[in-house]
Amino acid sequence: MTWDLNFPKTNGYNENVVDPKGLVKGCLIPVSPDDEGKSIFLDIDGAMSYAAVWLNGHLVGGWPFGYASFRLDLTPYLMVGDDNLLAIRLDNAVDNSRWYPGAGIYRNVWLVKTNPTHVAQYGTYITTSDVSNISAIVNFAVEVENSGHSNQQFAVQTELRPFAAAAESVTSGVVAELAMPNMTVAPGERRTVKGSITITQPLLWGPPPTQKPNLYLATTTLIVNETVVDVYETPFGVRSVTYNADKGILINGKAVRVQGTCNHHDHGSLGTAFNIRAAERQLEMLQEMGSNALRTSHNPPAPELLDLADQMGFMVLDETFDVWNTQKTDNDFHTIFSDWHEPDLRAFIRRDRNHPSVIAWSFGNEIPNQGKPTVAATAKALAEIIREEDPTRPSTAAMDTAHPGSAFANVVDIIGLNYQGEGRGTSTDGSFADFRKFYPNKLIWSSESSSVLSTRGTYIFPVTSGNNAIVGDRSGGNSSSMQVSSYELYAPNWGASPEKVFAAHDRNPYVAGEFVWTGWDYLGEPTPYDMARSSYFGIIDLAGFKKDRFYLYQARWNPEVSMAHILPHWTWPERVGKVTPVHVFSSGDEAELFVNGESKGRKTREEYEYRFRWDDVVYQPGYISVVVYKGGKTWASDTKRTVGEAKELKMAADRITIRADEASNWQPGQPYGYPTIGQQRRR
Repeated sequence: MTWDLNFPKTNGYNENVVDPKGLVKGCLIPVSPDDEGKSIFLDIDGAMSYAAVWLNGHLVGGWPFGYASFRLDLTPYLMVGDDNLLAIRLDNAVDNSRWYPGAGIYRNVWLVKTNPTHVAQYGTYITTSDVSNISAIVNFAVEVENSGHSNQQFAVQTELRPFAAAAESVTSGVVAELAMPNMTVAPGERRTVKGSITITQPLLWGPPPTQKPNLYLATTTLIVNETVVDVYETPFGVRSVTYNADKGILINGKAVRVQGTCNHHDHGSLGTAFNIRAAERQLEMLQEMGSNALRTSHNPPAPELLDLADQMGFMVLDETFDVWNTQKTDNDFHTIFSDWHEPDLRAFIRRDRNHPSVIAWSFGNEIPNQGKPTVAATAKALAEIIREEDPTRPSTAAMDTAHPGSAFANVVDIIGLNYQGEGRGTSTDGSFADFRKFYPNKLIWSSESSSVLSTRGTYIFPVTSGNNAIVGDRSGGNSSSMQVSSYELYAPNWGASPEKVFAAHDRNPYVAGEFVWTGWDYLGEPTPYDMARSSYFGIIDLAGFKKDRFYLYQARWNPEVSMAHILPHWTWPERVGKVTPVHVFSSGDEAELFVNGESKGRKTREEYEYRFRWDDVVYQPGYISVVVYKGGKTWASDTKRTVGEAKELKMAADRITIRADEASNWQPGQPYGYPTIGQQRRR
């Protein structure tokens, strides 16, 4: 069963009954006589933070890390045949994060009822090997837990079916069956049974547009004394992933360039309570741009986000920690890292390792003091835990200061570089070549790139003549209005424009790709203006409107889209007679600009150029238009016109149909769609 995320108060329940200093939410759990003898668990997908759970006045347990998913056994404290008072206390300290983490019970909570002998939480581990279009081996490990009081002999059977995850239904019959050896599990113990099976002509999972994200459903049946006592379902994908130092990531033998974004977990004005449609919309827009990868910066995501990534074909760099022992804010994870890093990391890997979208694990982001031996030793310990839990995937960390040959860099399987690869700011002293020389057999990617800043629809003059500049009041920024120019050329001193990153990758073609900071704007970290509410980094703004940068990345990542995008807008009454540069984003190779029908020249994009620029255009009211060519043929066009006062409002929805399962499973706070309201202006 799933509860409402708000945990509404029930009659007779005092919200402050447990601790008036913390946030306490509660509800009544009815336990019928039919539940006698069952094991009953509370599964919490995420509670921010320092969750402590009481049942009928008894402390059951808790978990401090607000991004962790965890299970508590309610069985010893339940009153069968009566209502049971469950209370959850949360304590979200000030300065516990560098961005907005949210607070409260912001992910799903589940009440799980099982036989005392059951498949454990995250109790299946499925891997695939020898994968081809002809056949694949599927390997199973099933962990069985005995919460009862006597030895139990059990049998495990598993069936495989193709699975349409979005509709939560199988698409055809059983394609393979596996019966595993009988075993006995003692009371209070767990036993793991393993087996393998070969399936023929498998439907492979891979990222679009060149592959399809096919999924299977493994249905595991647990049998005790010839009686079915548990049925456990595990979606998974059949795919091979190769990590090649020269070719990058290969999925099912095909090279796939990593075109990824980093994203925090909030949904803008909706906050951090996980919302499936909000997350799906975010991914749809990123996929439209040509993105095929996500970095879950810098914490475990909601489980449903990985479900969406599986269904839509995103590759995921699954990340768990932003800090270790050294703080970034006063009350962040460093206060409990020494005690909790191992249980947090193991639970994180076990929860997520069946997702085919997950291609690598990240155990740290920009950890301070990467040159210290003690920090490298911690990195080694974390990497070893990951290998114990999942030897099939590499681990990495986002390194901003580690050098080639350092003990820290020696630990990681993938060289993940934050900004230093292309060179920070205006520096051309990038580190890709040095890392390549020192680690010729390790895959290298930009685990965090660009960090360019912009305010959608805002253009500040003059415009830099280069392809990369540091933001400031005389360089694309306005500290009074707290806005940054949308010419998409201005970054903080550690970042770089998208074009600087593109050129660095093109000059170092062994680099497997990038995770741009960030796909979407997010709450908090309002660089460069600390008094602002939200970030400027996003390719898409907080409300879900595309910034100009969207089209720059689309031209790079989705070049088959016949698109041309002009910036800026062309309504500048205060700029008549003034130079107003015009830039165009497109995957075409030539473009001609017209101002009020007069050609301003046809330009060819040269090597390491990623936009067309006419920097000497003088503004006059009317219109500007561009025609873009590709291979000598007309490819795309765009026009911007001078407009007058608003004459009407128009509203459009992001979609006009809703799946039946969405309607039947709707909950308060879950949007069906996103309307856009815009002004229609006079010409």
